Amino acid sequence: MKFAHASHIRREFYKAVGYYLRIVWPIFSTMLIVIVTVGLIISYLEGWDPVDGIYFGFVTGLTIGYGELVPKLPLSRVLAILLGFNGVLLTAICAAISVRAIETAVRVTGSDK
Repeated sequence: MKFAHASHIRREFYKAVGYYLRIVWPIFSTMLIVIVTVGLIISYLEGWDPVDGIYFGFVTGLTIGYGELVPKLPLSRVLAILLGFNGVLLTAICAAISVRAIETAVRVTGSDK
């Protein structure tokens, strides 16, 4: 594969990612807002700093789970489980956009020959 050809595929990939991200942006942004909001609610319930709550929301939502912040209250734990489900859906949307963008870039550039 020539370098010029690879850069053309890459450019088409980024164009497709931008296109599909604009389509799913209302869903994507709502899921990000849910992560921040639930993180803030958990930080309030647990008596944490709000920044720690947002950090916990993203670490839990992205299913990383370092373990330095652990909710103790039952309601906080239920909200953390919901954050995990939300994060799995968020990751699935990112993966779907990437796969679709690769398919589009390959189709547009005719590289599947």
